Parts: sequence; structure tokens; C-alpha cells
Amino acid sequence: MRKVSLDALAREHLKKAAEEGAGRSSGTVHGGHENVLRQTVIALASGRRLAEHENPGEATVHVLRGRVRLDAGEDSWEGRAGDLIVAPASRHSLEALEDSAVLLTVAKLP
Repeated sequence: MRKVSLDALAREHLKKAAEEGAGRSSGTVHGGHENVLRQTVIALASGRRLAEHENPGEATVHVLRGRVRLDAGEDSWEGRAGDLIVAPASRHSLEALEDSAVLLTVAKLP
């Protein structure tokens, strides 16, 4: 068994995102490319975004800190700390409306 502090990881990656020119930082918490389940902490500085992309499987975005917006075509969902957004199967993007950290959980489809 292994215990991970998501709060500490969010703080760490928010600090790195603030220092990086790209305004983002991320790290795998659990799983990896060889696993079905993968969890990644992603920190984005305010105004930064993850460009539109496809889902490799089922995915959720748990907002750990800040406020984000997930856009998919004409639809959008805003989330703040404590919210869980189920990512659509369609192409989508994620924008930080303020300095934010999220836990992205993906279960790859076979």
C-alpha cells in the first residue's frame, strides 16, 4: 500500500508551474502507460490551457485547487476545488481560470 498527499503534490506542481515559462507542471501519481488506470496531477497557471485533445479512455478531472473550465465544442463545464468533472468522449480542452491543480484520472479503453 502507498499513501500520497494530493494537497502536497498540488502545492509542489503549482509552484513549478509558476516558475516555468509554459505555466504548467504535471506528474503521474499512479499507473502509467502500461496500466489501464492512470492518475496525474496537473497544475496550470491562470489563463493557461491544455489544448484540445481526444480521450484515450474514460476520464475524470478532480479539481484540487483553483477554478478550471473544460470545453467540448459548444458545451463547457466549470469546476472549483472539490468538484469532479466527467470528461466527455469528444475532443475537449481544459483552461485554468485561476492558478489551478487537478487530478486527471484516465482508464484506457481496450
